[in-house]
Amino acid sequence: MQLKSYLTNSIIWLKLPLLFNYVDNAMKSQHLPEPVTAADRVLLEIQRAIVEGEIAAGSKISEPELAKRFDLSRAPLREALARLERCHLIERTPNAGARVVKLSVAGLVSLYQLRETLEGMACRLAATQMTDEEIAEVQQLLDQHLSTQRVREGESYYQEAGDVDFHYRVIQGSKNPYLINILCDELYYLVRMYRVQMGMNGPRVSRAFDEHKAIINAIANRDGELAELLMRRHIGASRINIEKHLSIKGKDHGTST
Repeated sequence: MQLKSYLTNSIIWLKLPLLFNYVDNAMKSQHLPEPVTAADRVLLEIQRAIVEGEIAAGSKISEPELAKRFDLSRAPLREALARLERCHLIERTPNAGARVVKLSVAGLVSLYQLRETLEGMACRLAATQMTDEEIAEVQQLLDQHLSTQRVREGESYYQEAGDVDFHYRVIQGSKNPYLINILCDELYYLVRMYRVQMGMNGPRVSRAFDEHKAIINAIANRDGELAELLMRRHIGASRINIEKHLSIKGKDHGTST
């Protein structure tokens, strides 16, 4: 078992340098800040790999291995890891080092309770703060999602991070810097980790898209109360869907979630 674990972790970290080839294109498509320092670049790559499950939830972080693979000194690597800890993607345990956060039902419920409240508030604010042009851009974004993915077939509804993510755009539309900081920075990638690994395929795909349409229509009608209600219901339904996936995964692996 120890040899198997060692080989698995080694394979994961060997793959990471290959991901650098995609950074520049990914940043352009996601409209996120471009990496400036070595720590920025490592942060973005490890962040993406954790969110998409290429670095498994719960896996141990090896600083010497990462420093060697990315040809980095320990200082920028530790800076990147500290930033990953601040956005809740890794956690440190005294005398045990750092690990990728585990996906659990308890963690999901706590996170989505907060998300439901704050994103509901963001929708209420967006109904008064977004311009007609900004609303039209989000409606066009949803049309693009429908035309480029098999949403109606219930196969996939994958949204990249940043400006091409419906939730990100609505939160930005609130124009509230404190909400934006919490939802688009501190918690954004942990939320995406649950969404990407557990919630972007299956029967709920088509319903989730329709809920997005209803939310932006309420915002377009300047009905903040309805927009907030619809977003809260949408996130609640998403939580239930992800919770089912986590429970099934726990049973498959013989572990408790």
